[in-house]
Amino acid sequence: MHQLCDNIPDVKLGIVAVSRDCFPKSLSENRRKKVVESYTEKFGYIHECPVVVENEIDAMKALVDLTANGVEALVVFLGNFGPETSETLLVKYFKGPSMVIAAAEEAQDKLLDDRGDAYCGLLNASYNLRLRNLKAYIPERPVGTAKECADMIGEFKTVADAIVGLKNLKIISFGPRPQDFLACNAPIKRLYDLGVEVEENSELDLFEAFKKHEGDKRIPEVAEDMANELGKGNKKPEILSKLAQYELTLLDWVEGHKGMRKYAVIAGKCWPAFQTQFGFVTCYVNSRMAKMGIPVACEVDIYGALSEYLGMLVSRDIVTLLDINNTVPQDQYEASVKNKYPYAGSDVFMGFHCGNTASSKLAFCEMRNQKIMARSLPAEVTNGTLEGDIAPSKVTIFRLQSTADSILRAYAAEGEVLNVPTHSFGSIGVIAIPEMARFYRHVLIEKNFPHHTAVTFSHNGRVLYEVFKLLGLAQDEIYFNRAKGDRYPTENPF
Repeated sequence: MHQLCDNIPDVKLGIVAVSRDCFPKSLSENRRKKVVESYTEKFGYIHECPVVVENEIDAMKALVDLTANGVEALVVFLGNFGPETSETLLVKYFKGPSMVIAAAEEAQDKLLDDRGDAYCGLLNASYNLRLRNLKAYIPERPVGTAKECADMIGEFKTVADAIVGLKNLKIISFGPRPQDFLACNAPIKRLYDLGVEVEENSELDLFEAFKKHEGDKRIPEVAEDMANELGKGNKKPEILSKLAQYELTLLDWVEGHKGMRKYAVIAGKCWPAFQTQFGFVTCYVNSRMAKMGIPVACEVDIYGALSEYLGMLVSRDIVTLLDINNTVPQDQYEASVKNKYPYAGSDVFMGFHCGNTASSKLAFCEMRNQKIMARSLPAEVTNGTLEGDIAPSKVTIFRLQSTADSILRAYAAEGEVLNVPTHSFGSIGVIAIPEMARFYRHVLIEKNFPHHTAVTFSHNGRVLYEVFKLLGLAQDEIYFNRAKGDRYPTENPF
């Protein structure tokens, strides 16, 4: 069985101290040691480069050391003012994400001989980065004590994992998007710009591979695992063997088609002809794939798959993809939300999909047939969906998307799944996002985002925002839910 960590990177960090030659080299070196000590105590290993960079030759030596030690993400640490040319050349020639931070002064009795002036030096460093058109991660408060710098590096680790993960990702798609589903259609050019590889296949290719897995000796074991997971919710036992066959087909395809890439996700076809030809719906298998760390975006939503993977990188947890689906009826709001939660009726909505959310993220679950599809198809070919209310938790809804004219846009908004019965079907939950109505109108509608949203089960907006910046999105193309009184540019002031 695949595990979450198999499909996401765990980058090796390295730190290099820099020093301006008119400052004590030992000052930067000793401050670096304190940062490493603090980081190691709280987060784990970081490679401490022994070279203190004062000039370009030192920078070359440091880069050799970083490469020899397998460092994948770099922290450039200004222990004092720092050499603005050499430190930015480190960022230029290091092949991976870089961070630049600086040391705060330590004590008043050290302001004569051991004042570092890194507060000043970081301004020059940032200016030189811009001159060279270099992108480096600079935190919100980039100057700090050893413990504060360690915390900054801890957050950078998550950002670096996300950047490295996307650079090594392949999105495997099956089938064109269904008719009348243009909302999830976007140019793949920007995926290549991000460093993501795409493999597009016909669902006929998938069907052929599925047929070749008939009689696979692994099917009974996988079917048994499904039955154990579902427990009393196993309402369609007759379909488990086919679902197991399909799951093995996807897993084998991923392993056989990663090619030069380390990681993979899937954007899969699931209607309208899938059910009649395969004899089931894909939802439960998709939920299990997400649980394994290989998200499957419904309806060939390639940017949805990208977003799910990004969510998995920043949360280190299972993710899902939901429709921003329906409003909460007023009587339901009055009975279950009002006076129990600090949200207006316009702040809540239902996030829904047919049954793709992992069982571990549901308050309860049953395998059933897909209610919407069963309205127009024989019920027996719509079996295989996982139904249940999403368990209460923090959530972040977000999406990284290309527009039709190839502009990268993204949004993130934090909220929570409420402990409110949905009285509905599918994988579904009542979600509250502060000022959701305004966000819905002036971001989701105004900026033409599709109805699919990626969901993490934690608050990850801060890190997502930094990742979006480091990926090169324009500042005015990163959106969030604005607080009450903070007007959107398109919002009527009256």
